[in-house]
Amino acid sequence: MRIETATFISAAMLLSIPAATRLGAQPPAQGQYRVVQLGTLGGTSSSGNALNDLGWVMGSANLSGNTTEHAVAWTEGFQIDLGTLGGPNSDVSWPVKNDFGIVAGWAEKAALDPLGESWSCTAFNPTGTPDGHVCTGFVWQYGVMIALPTLGGSNGFAAGVNEQGLIAGWAENSVHDGTCSAPQVLQFKPVVYGPGPNRIQELPTYAGDPDGAATAINAQGEVVGISGICDDAVGALTAKHALLWANGKVINLGSLGGEGWNTPMAINNRGDIVGFSDLPGDFSGGQLTPNFHAFIWTKETGRMVDIGTLPGDSLSEALDINNEGQVVGVSYPSTHAFLWQNGKMQDLNSFIPSDSPLVLIDAGGINDSGQITGQACVIVDGGCPYGNDTPAFLAIPAVEGFLPNTQAGRADVAIPDEVRQQVMRRWVFGHVGSELIGPQ
Repeated sequence: MRIETATFISAAMLLSIPAATRLGAQPPAQGQYRVVQLGTLGGTSSSGNALNDLGWVMGSANLSGNTTEHAVAWTEGFQIDLGTLGGPNSDVSWPVKNDFGIVAGWAEKAALDPLGESWSCTAFNPTGTPDGHVCTGFVWQYGVMIALPTLGGSNGFAAGVNEQGLIAGWAENSVHDGTCSAPQVLQFKPVVYGPGPNRIQELPTYAGDPDGAATAINAQGEVVGISGICDDAVGALTAKHALLWANGKVINLGSLGGEGWNTPMAINNRGDIVGFSDLPGDFSGGQLTPNFHAFIWTKETGRMVDIGTLPGDSLSEALDINNEGQVVGVSYPSTHAFLWQNGKMQDLNSFIPSDSPLVLIDAGGINDSGQITGQACVIVDGGCPYGNDTPAFLAIPAVEGFLPNTQAGRADVAIPDEVRQQVMRRWVFGHVGSELIGPQ
């Protein structure tokens, strides 16, 4: 499928952008970003979840009917369907920081899971309901998708990728784990795949935790992720501990005071880590209720720092960070994308033209040029009605001669609860519900 070639800035064009703009050295000005919507595969929804320094956007796009999705790369004016491993769904769900054409994610196989597990991939598919298929990590290069190995179980998951082609992820072994919540059965461990598609290295968990996952990796090979109990194989008490694997050590990153949802999402080449973590009071009466805020962890502070929410919101998630320290994510219940830099979180919609046809509802990736990708909603009659198109977007920092002339601002557009629930289901890994954000 051909899309608008102006959507992308090529590597050569990036070199012509002044360094201060390219590196995001200055705060964004009003109206600084040009925003374009990306395509789908026949459905009404797509999501940009990763963005490399070549300007490749990676994520997923719904097929017609909006019950299945495929992993997609939008590059150099083309939309590339990466396909599946024989099953209905695939996705690129975590930051891919590789500039040599390597993409990783998860994909379903034609085979059905012999134990009837729903596995982690269910949280990211369009319906959020199990379809019974085995799901595992993939690496895609030169137009070919290759399945990644597991640790002896059926399922796996590939997340972040670095420049060397090393892939963070998690994979099942053959141990029946008593800490699992049905229908999950098998234990899973954090892993690093590569170099090459057939190599897998298991990483240690923290303090005897039975299960864990690696979510992101930087150019130095530093890996971040989680460990805890099996639970339902995604989020919650699976993320009791936020971890950094570096120099042969397992480092507990701490938390913002909560018992669960302590989840690093990305790490840059300076070792700065972002993600989200519960606050005190999340566990009461045997029940875990998410109350997480976005955090940043640096080697200088050695602890998580709460970077807050957008005004009036109660929850937030940091989803990516570039090498300049700019952080992007989503804040709830406004369900608006944010940009955090210089110690301040701001609504990304404040920096796009007021006549933009889009409101930006989350931001999943940012590269070193300051380009940002995520998901948007097409505005109709001043709002974002449920059932309307929610396409992936690319926000491009303005350069001289390209600064929009219109007054900025889309931060006042309200997001309906149904759209909010869809976004939360993806970024809260299938866990949704109005109780997560409290009264409106």
